[in-house]
Amino acid sequence: MRRLFPVTDQTSAPDPASAKDQADREWSLDELAEAYAYPAIGPDGHWLRANMVSTLDGAAQHDGRSQPISGETDMRIFGTLRALADVVVVGAETVRLEGYRPARAREAFAARREAAGQGPAPAIAVVTASLDLDFSLPLFASPLVPTLVVTGAGAPADRVAQARAAGVEVVLAGEGAAVDPARAVRGLAERGLRRQLIEGGPRLLGQFVAADALDELCLTISPTLTAGDAQRISVGPSVTVPHRLAPACVLEEAGFLFTSYRRI
Repeated sequence: MRRLFPVTDQTSAPDPASAKDQADREWSLDELAEAYAYPAIGPDGHWLRANMVSTLDGAAQHDGRSQPISGETDMRIFGTLRALADVVVVGAETVRLEGYRPARAREAFAARREAAGQGPAPAIAVVTASLDLDFSLPLFASPLVPTLVVTGAGAPADRVAQARAAGVEVVLAGEGAAVDPARAVRGLAERGLRRQLIEGGPRLLGQFVAADALDELCLTISPTLTAGDAQRISVGPSVTVPHRLAPACVLEEAGFLFTSYRRI
């Protein structure tokens, strides 16, 4: 994998003599963890990043799933971003379509997580207004770290009761059934889940973008074309003024670009 842009302002670009070596070898998980490390977060702070993949012509999915436009290194970065997070935030539709399972502990990141005061694996937080979820699935019934459901105060009371009966922690973040993104971020941070990662889907990301709650976007650009009418990575209400982000990192391998943009 080649580094095309410094990871931080203090990181110098590789010298020409080492460029070929970097291009010919696989980056270690430690190197990826350093490249994608969260910024310093104070005790009352939080940082929300999103991780998405897009084709060259803007599709976030193919046949309803992101896996066909992904690749091996994209999945390594996907795993690294998960391993750095306190919580993975995902929409209920994505949970159903992608067959979400609990996050697992990974030995390669155990020491790093322990040093950061984190548990063995990130929690999964499912954002949903209806709570139309199967609470008998492994994501809810047998996670290593308890799964959370983020919903509004107006969510169906019977479904909230079913979730709690199944041992799921319910985070109320909104006056109606819908979730207020800013309140969701704060509610998770209040539970010590300050390093936050959105994995989709596009409608969920669109809500957080519209609310100006996103601090960072990690976007994989897949060297593929799909045409069709697939969703973009972010779908939903338009912002009044486009949000401007600054590039933090660009990596390349096998034609894939792995980019990171942060709030200015």
